[in-house]
Amino acid sequence: MNEFRDKGEPPYVPQGLKGLPWAPPESFLAIPHDEVPFETSPVVVLPVPYESTVSYMGGTRFGPRGLIHASRFLELYDHELDFEPYMIGVHTLPELVLPDSGPEAALAMLQRAMSELLDADKFVIMIGGEHSVSGPAILAHAARYPELALSVLQLDAHCDLRAEYEGTPYSHACVMHRVHGLVNLVPVGIRSLTAEERNLVRDNNIPVVFGHELRSDDWIERVLASLGEKVYVTVDVDYFDPSLVPATGTPEPGGGDWYSTIELLQRVFDEKHVVGCDVVELAPIPGLVAPDFLVAKLVYKMIALYAKRRGH
Repeated sequence: MNEFRDKGEPPYVPQGLKGLPWAPPESFLAIPHDEVPFETSPVVVLPVPYESTVSYMGGTRFGPRGLIHASRFLELYDHELDFEPYMIGVHTLPELVLPDSGPEAALAMLQRAMSELLDADKFVIMIGGEHSVSGPAILAHAARYPELALSVLQLDAHCDLRAEYEGTPYSHACVMHRVHGLVNLVPVGIRSLTAEERNLVRDNNIPVVFGHELRSDDWIERVLASLGEKVYVTVDVDYFDPSLVPATGTPEPGGGDWYSTIELLQRVFDEKHVVGCDVVELAPIPGLVAPDFLVAKLVYKMIALYAKRRGH
């Protein structure tokens, strides 16, 4: 098992209590912070337990904590890539607890935080929280490139292209509408949208790969052909078939499976320049840990693919 699980002893334990079997810190993979300082770690995990505009089942505010806890039980060695990806240096930040004064102010604060991390030259993997948090992250990345130079690979069950939902344009259901004019949007796995969203897709030639098309032989090639050189990856976990990830607020029948999704991500990381990622909408179900573990392994796989691309 993960060697860091037995390597705890946080630095704040009183001297007289040192040497006892303390649990490791709740960081991604349970890596002690003093082993991966922020300054020297190229990869930063940013937990954002924000939940304000969910429209069906709640619980996404517990997603970062559930994912990070599950990551303690991952093996550090990736047998498919034949190395230990964590060796690149992965620093976990504390949870960024956004204010509850309204989504506009909260998401503006997140965009400032993300910009600071990009200024520090970090590859950031943000863990949500509801999908609205992806908007500030995408906008912070897009600001560094000419308009439409950044592609966004959106793995999702829903288009999230509503102009407004339940009285706000900052809803999780609107996140891609807020960014689609600034980035090259490539949604994959979509199986729920409104007629208005379908018209927007047609009018703007957004190259959607619908959920039922994941059964075709050429869908990965279609995705790669639609992406530009620089890519941001956003994963709403309801992209996956709910038999794999039922722990999400708005599950939809059908969706992605594990191996074809990993094949897609391998191709994207190998053939494109991935600049950042987020994984959102995990809503842990007490007593059902398999979805938390799957999503934690997905995050680690993306770290692995990034490390591989950098030559580690």
